[in-house]
Amino acid sequence: MDTNGTYQIGELATRSGLTPDALRYYERIGLVARPRRTSGGFRVYPAATLERLRFIRQAQMVGLTLQEISALVTYQDQGGPRRCRQVRDLLHSKLSDVETKLRELQQFRRTLSAYLQDCDRALVQTERVAEDMACPVIEDLRTKTR
Repeated sequence: MDTNGTYQIGELATRSGLTPDALRYYERIGLVARPRRTSGGFRVYPAATLERLRFIRQAQMVGLTLQEISALVTYQDQGGPRRCRQVRDLLHSKLSDVETKLRELQQFRRTLSAYLQDCDRALVQTERVAEDMACPVIEDLRTKTR
């Protein structure tokens, strides 16, 4: 940080753990305000940008997308119960998405488990029958209509 409490892009990238390209991208999508530029064209970020980047990184670590984080950043400009309701609604939607994905993953797990059992049965039978027996999983996948 220089004496004016600002960062150039390289130093901000280092301090935030991001790349300069990521910082430029965040500017383009509006997560970070476009910084002022020096007469030489260098970006000069205010110190508050580092806190914003820490917030973004923390929100990503809990599984929020950049679009969801963008909404949260927008909500920061509002106060009181309205902001809290908006955050609650966003989190409710995110939780619903996670629960849907969990159900899909559980179904996928059941399918894989059944396929493994089919393979085990086929392998036991193959040892007793013919070496050219078809794999039931391959046959099932080949004949599925959807």
